[in-house]
Amino acid sequence: MAAKLVLAPEAMADVEDAYNWYEAQRVGLGEDFLGRVEACLQAIVRAPEMHAVIQFGYRRALVRRFPYAVFHEFADDTVTVYCVFHTSKDPEKWRRRLP
Repeated sequence: MAAKLVLAPEAMADVEDAYNWYEAQRVGLGEDFLGRVEACLQAIVRAPEMHAVIQFGYRRALVRRFPYAVFHEFADDTVTVYCVFHTSKDPEKWRRRLP
């Protein structure tokens, strides 16, 4: 059974910002990014414990083709996504975002 998916408002803002940036680079690239993020989220929901724990029970999944990571937690049959960050950003930024 697939887990329930909850995206924090900040995570949705991360995706929107990245989409806008990619779409400004080339029309259609933002759509490709969204599709890859959606595929990553679906993989997380199907197998929520598949990705390695990186810190205090939080997990990280990498988005294919794009240098982004999805930071999430799995508890009580629910996957909560806290942030979708570019992998070159300072790790302290995503660490501060985790509850």
